[in-house]
Amino acid sequence: MSAYNLFRSTGPDGLSCAVPEERSVPRFVIGPQWEFAGKVDSPRNGPLGFDGKAAAAGVRFNGFYLFASFQKNAQALKQAS
Repeated sequence: MSAYNLFRSTGPDGLSCAVPEERSVPRFVIGPQWEFAGKVDSPRNGPLGFDGKAAAAGVRFNGFYLFASFQKNAQALKQAS
C-alpha cells in the first residue's frame, strides 16, 4: 500500500478523501469545504472507516478514495457531555 494524504470535509457529513501521495489532489478537495487531515501510511493507522482494499479499488478507478469517517470531532464530544 502506498501512503495517502487525507482530507476531511468541514461540513457535518463526515466525508473524507484519501489521495495517494504520488497522485494529484482532486479539484473538489481544494477549497474551504475541505481541510488537510494528515497521512496514512498503513491501513492500521487510518481513521475509523478507512478500508485499504476499498482505497486501492477507488484509486484504480477514480484516482482517489472517498469514505465516511466515523471519528467524532472534539466539538461534538464537548456538546455531548
